Amino acid sequence: MSVNKVILLGRVGADPEVKYMPSGNAVLNLSIATNRKFKNQESGNYEDKTEWHRVVFFNKPAETIGQYVKKGQQLYVEGRLQTRKWQDKDGVEKYSTDIISDNFTFVGSKSDALSTNDSSSTNNDNFDQRNKSEDAGALPSQQDDDIPF
Repeated sequence: MSVNKVILLGRVGADPEVKYMPSGNAVLNLSIATNRKFKNQESGNYEDKTEWHRVVFFNKPAETIGQYVKKGQQLYVEGRLQTRKWQDKDGVEKYSTDIISDNFTFVGSKSDALSTNDSSSTNNDNFDQRNKSEDAGALPSQQDDDIPF
């Protein structure tokens, strides 16, 4: 028995862009930043360490994230690690380890999604919609806005 499971809660590094493969399937590559606070043993000060993770979404989850997620927004992601080998333009072999996501959750409030700098909004309703690849055909229910979180 083996387990290949990754769970992340972090912030999106750039506005997502959905691309389409020749087969017509949607694909979205996303960078997510996670950070941890630790005490520097030499200085005694607390420091932040940021890690960047490459996450790949396919099909309906890719389209949903491309439509609703913006840079700086928090996203909870579950998936598996996958390493791929490829050649750069000079023919040098390179390796990349990505997280292939099969589940995600929007985290935060509606006002976070609209603008990370706008503090004038008082609507702080949380949206927690889990999207799995097998039932990602159904979009989250829309309530007050066109944005479901």
